[in-house]
Amino acid sequence: MADEGNHDGRQKPANDNRLPDGQEGESKADAAEKLDEVVLSIARLIGRQMAREDFAARIAANDNRKAKAADDD
Repeated sequence: MADEGNHDGRQKPANDNRLPDGQEGESKADAAEKLDEVVLSIARLIGRQMAREDFAARIAANDNRKAKAADDD
């Protein structure tokens, strides 16, 4: 079977060979996976902060608690 060249840059090599100059290098797939992890982590943090702000705004807008009278002690 011939290689059709249909690669999206996310495949990992099937071996652990080093680069010809002897240095270890990361493949494009490794870099893309790390970038995806970082982006998803940041997106989760932003989403949590947005949820906190929304929750706080709803509590402030719907503050139906009765105020304690000074003589209720």
